[in-house]
Amino acid sequence: MQWTDLKARLLSAGSARITGEPAEQYIARSTAGPGAGGSGAVFFAMGSHRVKLALNPLSEVEIAHRGGGVVDLYFEGALIPGRLLEPGCHCPDQAFITVTGSCIFHCRYCPVPTLGGKRKSIEEIRGMVDSVRQRITAISVTSGVLETIEEEESYVLEVVKNLRAYDLPIGVSIYPTDQTPDRLRALSVAEVKFNIEAATPTIFAKQCPGLDYEQLWRVLDRSVELFGRGRVFSNVIIGLGETDGEMEACIKRLTSHGVIPVLRPLNPVAELTGTPRPSAERLKKIFGIHERELEKAGLDARMALTMCTNCAGCDLVPGRD
Repeated sequence: MQWTDLKARLLSAGSARITGEPAEQYIARSTAGPGAGGSGAVFFAMGSHRVKLALNPLSEVEIAHRGGGVVDLYFEGALIPGRLLEPGCHCPDQAFITVTGSCIFHCRYCPVPTLGGKRKSIEEIRGMVDSVRQRITAISVTSGVLETIEEEESYVLEVVKNLRAYDLPIGVSIYPTDQTPDRLRALSVAEVKFNIEAATPTIFAKQCPGLDYEQLWRVLDRSVELFGRGRVFSNVIIGLGETDGEMEACIKRLTSHGVIPVLRPLNPVAELTGTPRPSAERLKKIFGIHERELEKAGLDARMALTMCTNCAGCDLVPGRD
């Protein structure tokens, strides 16, 4: 089985169960996004390829840990040898830190507003980075919204100021104001990710009430002006009810603006619990469109320094997969 096909099938399955030797040091836990509040996840790797799978004791996918990170993956009748990657914070090779683990908004696919997570202090964040400093090459910062978008931005800017001392590339993904790109660029942030989340404004309005789709596009365009083509990213969730044609149009719009799409298979949690995950066949079809449009726009996802595209655990990433 080719890696792209295997990863698409694993992403469609979405989870795995761990058997064999204890594997606690390889388990990553999320406090942001659709994976927040779960029992954790692991990164299964073959060579330079990787995929992130949520832990679920009832999963059809088995990862048998032989010790020392060496594993056998049992899936669809095949035995596939590989290894588990040890996360930095949240993902391998990076300190990917959620500043505020709560949110005033209620996007239908996200459990964070119901979890009541706290805001991390700057001292706590520095301690997290210090604890993994020897095995990371980048720092990435994301956040919910504790009080207002403006107040959250102000706090994240203070966090970033303190993280510059590590002399590592920093990526930031928060809900932006119109001035966020300029303020982050002034702090020498390397890359930014502002998420349009849905392929169409109609779906966005349904999934993210109270948020502004067109404002996000304005912020993305300003970000490309400041950070450059290929240093700006945007999540788009596959499986919110969009057609393949609508997803293709969204990918083309993003890449034509110099933005690298991060195409995230739906994790059916929160209000979308029970919604089917996108099929492996659909993920591969959209991957082909993504690959073609990045090439046409002269964008290379392999150049990402930070955040999701650098990690490539949760998505099919052209050039990496």
